[in-house]
Amino acid sequence: MLENLKVKEIMTENVITVTPGEEVVFAFEKLMKHKVSALPVIDDEKLVGIVTASDLGHNLILDNYELGTTVEKVMVTDVACVEPEDSLDHAVDKMHKHGTEGGIINQLVVLNKGKITGIISDGDIIKALKTI
Repeated sequence: MLENLKVKEIMTENVITVTPGEEVVFAFEKLMKHKVSALPVIDDEKLVGIVTASDLGHNLILDNYELGTTVEKVMVTDVACVEPEDSLDHAVDKMHKHGTEGGIINQLVVLNKGKITGIISDGDIIKALKTI
C-alpha cells in the first residue's frame, strides 16, 4: 500500500526555513506563525540542521536558553532525509529508524540533488492513508 505512493505525491513544497544565526525565540515565533512543526536550517542554500517546535518550545518554557541564543547552538545536525522518488513505506521506515526509544521522528526533509524540495510529516502520511 505505502510502497505504491511516492514522497513527492504528498510532501509539502515551499518549505519554510531558518538560518543558523537566527535567535531561537524568533525561530519559534516563525514555527507558530506558519503552524509547522519543524524548520530546516539552511546556510548558503545547504541543509545544515533542523529545529522542531517541541524542542524549542519545551526549552523556552523551561527558560533553558540565554538571551540571544541562536539556532546554530541548538539545532540537530543529523537530519533525516528522503528523496522525492522514495516510497512512503521507505519514509515511514526512516522515521522509525531515526526515532528514539521506540518512537518515530515526525518529519523528514526531502532533498533532490542536495537541495530542499519539500518536507514530509507523519501527519501527511496519515492523511495519505485515509485516501487509499
